[in-house]
Amino acid sequence: MHGGDLDTARKLFPGAPEPFLDLSTGINPNPYPIPPLAPQVFAHLPERAGLARLRACAAAAYGAPAESNVVPAAGTQSLMTLLASLVAPGSAMIAGPTYAEHARIAALAGHDVSTVPALDALGAADLAIVVNPNNPDGRIYRRDDLLAVADRQRAHGGLLIVDEAFMDIGSREESLAGYVERGNVVVLRSFGKFFGLAGLRLSFALASTGIAARLGASLGPWPVSGAALVIGEIALSDTAWAETTRRALAEAARRLDAMLKEAGLERIGGSSLFSLVRSPDAQRVFERLGRAGLFVRRFAEEPQWLRFGLPGAEEDWRRLDAALGG
Repeated sequence: MHGGDLDTARKLFPGAPEPFLDLSTGINPNPYPIPPLAPQVFAHLPERAGLARLRACAAAAYGAPAESNVVPAAGTQSLMTLLASLVAPGSAMIAGPTYAEHARIAALAGHDVSTVPALDALGAADLAIVVNPNNPDGRIYRRDDLLAVADRQRAHGGLLIVDEAFMDIGSREESLAGYVERGNVVVLRSFGKFFGLAGLRLSFALASTGIAARLGASLGPWPVSGAALVIGEIALSDTAWAETTRRALAEAARRLDAMLKEAGLERIGGSSLFSLVRSPDAQRVFERLGRAGLFVRRFAEEPQWLRFGLPGAEEDWRRLDAALGG
């Protein structure tokens, strides 16, 4: 089961009160305020000029060398599918435990997939994948250590993919966005998590101009919707909103951690968008929350873990507190 699967939540807890409060994802619960959009945005095909503006805004926001290094797409999964096929089937190693979709996609591309607990082994991989900050524990990998992996891979034509979906609220100095012209480094950035607009389906690959051109050609002339072009350009340029939001999310995360600690749950990781806790009673807590109409992320491979996203409205905070027994 993955985060955001409210259909499954309703089947598990059919008598739970509505609306279901989805705390199973690491998405900002207070999304970017979308401005009114002209009808032409939906009536016409996206224009090349709008795509170019979005790429330029993303390059500036994420620290890519140039617009030519940026490839927008309708979600990270579509980009990962293309990237996994850039490397001939071989050894794919993923630093984990982490987001499971990357392993699934690499296996579908014909790679022999393994998960490793540290970066040391990744240099031998044909395809190496790192999520930084990591999901679900928020671990930060140092930029220099990742570049060392890429250097080792270069000798045998390997590719390093770094998924920086949560880097907007991470240690941004550790981002590899500025190093993609090394040629065997690709960075993935997710727009929807930090800006709270996951349904817009907008993500970016930051890559060398050569890889970016290949990805762009595969995606075709309309890789994202007209609405994504307009909203992405406006939001990525709004640096004041971004800085205010980072502070607000950090404060909310501290509040969440205090609430979970009061409930007797041990925090073992997280970020400003989610907290990972451990408890021998994790299944019982999951069920109690579910019956109260609150859905959190559980892990089949780690039955004592639960991941909590941030509540948004004050009423949502009160619902969580009450369901935890506060």
